Amino acid sequence: MNKCVIYIHGKGGSANEADHYKPLFTGFDVIGFDYQSQTPWKAKAEFARFFAKTCAEYEQISVVANSIGAFFAMHALNDKEILQAFFISPIVNMEHLIKNMMIWANVSDAELQQKETIQTEFGETLSWKYLSWVRNNQIDWHIPTHILYGNKDNLQSLKDIEDFALKIGADVTAMEGGEHWLHTEEQMQFLDAWIRAQKLR
Repeated sequence: MNKCVIYIHGKGGSANEADHYKPLFTGFDVIGFDYQSQTPWKAKAEFARFFAKTCAEYEQISVVANSIGAFFAMHALNDKEILQAFFISPIVNMEHLIKNMMIWANVSDAELQQKETIQTEFGETLSWKYLSWVRNNQIDWHIPTHILYGNKDNLQSLKDIEDFALKIGADVTAMEGGEHWLHTEEQMQFLDAWIRAQKLR
């Protein structure tokens, strides 16, 4: 059986990160997706094109996605035939994240709506269009999913993760001392063990 794993990186990441996962998925082709979209509405089209072109020859497809890559995937691939998904530090409640950034930047809904976009001192651009889109497009994801969450993640709360997991029937593994960006040797070893512990089919 032809089987593949599509790796979807997070913000600032690279499709080359897929190389790390190749030893973890023996018997699978592991393919990194070098997407360019910065918004979920653009990702919806780009992801669908990639999926149609790259995955047509495979009988079985799984997804590994990081951070906002998981958020994009849930909006773009929710109607695709995917066996299972592995989400690492996923953004599951984008509205909460945007609202938190607005608090950090001392920006109100009214101000953001009036100005449409606001550049923050911490390097993020707040967008009324983005916030409105998120509010009007709820995640609808029914793929069997495993979630890895670091308990020191500063972008998503454990409650948001657990609420989302309960809604879609996902299992959650919380890593003690894990950050949003898992990158240290210890964190990567934990991540590798977590993937190996799942039932790979």
